Amino acid sequence: MSSLYQSMVAVIEQSITPLAGRLGQQKYVIAIRDGFTAALPFMIIGSFMLVFIFPPFSPDTTNGFARGWLDFSTQYREQLMLPFNLSMGVMTFFISVGIGASLGRQFNLDPVMSGLLAFMAFLLVAAPYADGKISTQYLSGQGIFTALITAIYSTRVYAWLKQHNVTIRLPKEVPTGVARSFEILIPVVVVMGTLHPLNLFIEAQTGMILPQAIMHVLAPLVSASDSLPAILLSVLMCQIFWFAGIHGSLIVTGIMNPFWMANLSANQAALAAGAALPHVYLQGFWDHYLLIGGVGCTLPLAFLLLRSRVAHLRTIGKMGVVPSFFNINEPILFGAPIIMNPMMFIPFVCIPMINAIIAYGATRLGWLAQVVSLTPWTTPAPIGASWAANWALSPVIMCIICMFISAAMYLPFLRAYERSLMKTEEQKLKAAAPLAETIS
Repeated sequence: MSSLYQSMVAVIEQSITPLAGRLGQQKYVIAIRDGFTAALPFMIIGSFMLVFIFPPFSPDTTNGFARGWLDFSTQYREQLMLPFNLSMGVMTFFISVGIGASLGRQFNLDPVMSGLLAFMAFLLVAAPYADGKISTQYLSGQGIFTALITAIYSTRVYAWLKQHNVTIRLPKEVPTGVARSFEILIPVVVVMGTLHPLNLFIEAQTGMILPQAIMHVLAPLVSASDSLPAILLSVLMCQIFWFAGIHGSLIVTGIMNPFWMANLSANQAALAAGAALPHVYLQGFWDHYLLIGGVGCTLPLAFLLLRSRVAHLRTIGKMGVVPSFFNINEPILFGAPIIMNPMMFIPFVCIPMINAIIAYGATRLGWLAQVVSLTPWTTPAPIGASWAANWALSPVIMCIICMFISAAMYLPFLRAYERSLMKTEEQKLKAAAPLAETIS
């Protein structure tokens, strides 16, 4: 066991930790993560509106309450859709501003100005104007990748121009707000003078504007992101990073968020049209099936720790069980510990992957309702899973199944870990006994 542990530590220290560290400190990964985090409250509220617009009742129901709710949502559908359209329907607005502001802050730029510049850059290519109207087709999930690219491009242009002193500087006596407005004039001109002609050129050559062309190019990648191998790979990366003591969730979600949001938008559009939902792998799937109780699916482990034969582990269980309900499991990860513990490596890495296989298979077989809403990641798993799937019952059952499977897999490894701790404690007592006799 000792040699296996040493070799595992060596691999983690030499290969995994440096890679994860570089990814975690990457400016653009941080900016993308911050952009989606900033947009999250608006998208959660917008997603919640779907519950009111499309209540979880059969269209043929005769229940008075359900019938009244269905009739109300049908009669006032247009009015009810307005908050949804102005939140989830324009998610790229919030994302582009958030990415621009975050990246600008990292380049020591004014975050407000860099965020607004990113917003303008996105609108310039993704909101074509014709017949007195602005098209909204690419303001939701279809335009996410365009929002990422234009936000990064515009902020980089701003930073490069400022670094090379290509800017308008006003005397110190001029108010700060006015000075900032003039400082960004040249970046605005450069962004407009590059993105707009590029968009016109692409449209002339391909018949598609930039967001449409980007989605066409990325279509195979978006499709692949919804596959079981993509799910397993992302989970594996997250678990290994966490085992190495690095916040793998931030890295993986930062990479996967654009795909999740594009898939969520497609599912919501299909729900509104009464069509079959096309995508499985969304953030709700990740949060409520793969990370029950936090990374590693540790809520069942918290319950097992409460009955542990080792006092230390029982204490950790008491400390960690309540936070684990809300997917906060650092007390267990670092208290048990799970992190860098060779005896817990296999269940910690494998359990979320097994849950992924079961949940994905059940979804494809039509047994498990698919995700159509964005929920806070701190929502307890059964509740959050049901909420994300428009309050269906099948996600609750799936969460319970995943929890039982997780507990069954954790149990033998926990027992082995307990025996090793008890053995170590006995050896310490035996070693201390002769010393106590000598002193006495």
